[in-house]
Amino acid sequence: MRFIETWIPATLVATRDLAPGIREFLILPDQFDGTAYPVGSHINVSVTIDGLPETRSYSLVGEASPRGFRIAVRRAEDSRGGSRYMWQLAPGARLDITRPASLLAVDWARENYCLIAGGIGITPILGAAQALARRGADVTLHYAVRSRTDAAYLDDLAKMLGERLVVHASDEGRRLDLDALFGSLPQGALALFCGPMRMLDAARHAWIGAGHPLPDLRYETFGSSGTLPTETFRVRLKGTDVELEIPRERSMLDVLNASGHDVMYDCKRGECGLCAIDVVEVDGEIDHRDVFFSDHQKQSNQKICACVSRARGTITVDTLLRADAV
Repeated sequence: MRFIETWIPATLVATRDLAPGIREFLILPDQFDGTAYPVGSHINVSVTIDGLPETRSYSLVGEASPRGFRIAVRRAEDSRGGSRYMWQLAPGARLDITRPASLLAVDWARENYCLIAGGIGITPILGAAQALARRGADVTLHYAVRSRTDAAYLDDLAKMLGERLVVHASDEGRRLDLDALFGSLPQGALALFCGPMRMLDAARHAWIGAGHPLPDLRYETFGSSGTLPTETFRVRLKGTDVELEIPRERSMLDVLNASGHDVMYDCKRGECGLCAIDVVEVDGEIDHRDVFFSDHQKQSNQKICACVSRARGTITVDTLLRADAV
């Protein structure tokens, strides 16, 4: 179950390609008043993958606009199918989306702000940059990409921030050194981050290593990114003969619930921990893609967030749902 989720009909008004493999979608709800939404907001979009209804979450790009909601989707061949579905849509397509919601808390009273984006992670960071620049805040944006040609919204950011935009392009030999960056920040600085899981892990270690309090590092993540390739794996249910296949395009949470093995959930982004279930045995390897559990908890493999985390091989879990208790 999701506690608060209001679905509304909308139309895909326009698309445009921002960079190789990155496409922007302008979506207009049927009843739209242009109301402002918090920085870091996202919407869920109903998609169809292999004939089955699924949900994908996308960060809103920039601040609110009367034209509608903007999202940017990277075409990922190794994704679970959401990007392929979005990329085949043409203007005029009808969509079901949720109202904007934000899990990224921004303290607007800080003296210094450091924004970090990895690749398509620029999408929620752009709105934060706009808001902070408009307030005249002391803000710098570090944008890590493979190449400048892969950097969406680069021209807009350059005009907005000038020298306060620092591009770290791998093909230019300018990789982002998080240890050096965070070590240079004054105490009390607030960092806002969005990027892939490995980059987030590195950011958290570097942030703590620089002596900053962890709550001052706020972040959005890619719910589908992990350390292992996205592939099919199997889940056994403790105390039963049930073994389920989790295809690469579906989450463990969706398969369990569709099979009648109810697991509670809320965010479906690996952030709230409500869908965490006990792991009994691992025959293979777990790919923890959540940001809820600590590094120690992930290493122990005692629980797994069913909404985003995956595995290689077979894992046995305990949903705590017993047939004789129903």
